[in-house]
Amino acid sequence: MSTLLQSDLLSSKIEKIPMSRDQIRTASDLALVLGLASVAGSLISWFLSKGKDKAHSERLGIFVGLWVPSFFILANHLARRAESE
Repeated sequence: MSTLLQSDLLSSKIEKIPMSRDQIRTASDLALVLGLASVAGSLISWFLSKGKDKAHSERLGIFVGLWVPSFFILANHLARRAESE
C-alpha cells in the first residue's frame, strides 16, 4: 500500500471522529507535548545508558525516538482540522 493511500485512509478515519474545535485543539496540543516528551525520553535513554545493558538502552532510545514523527504528524493534522472547523 502506498504512503499516500495510507495517509488518505488515516485522514478519513480521523475525520469521522466527532470532536468539538476545542477538543481537537487539546488533542493537537497533547500530541505535540507527547512528541517533545518522546524526544526528551529518547535522549535521556540514549545518553544515560551504562554498563552491560548499554546496547539495550541505546535501542530503547532509538525506538522511542521513532515515535516523534508520528506524534508531530498527528498534531499537525489535528491543528489543520481545528482551523478548518
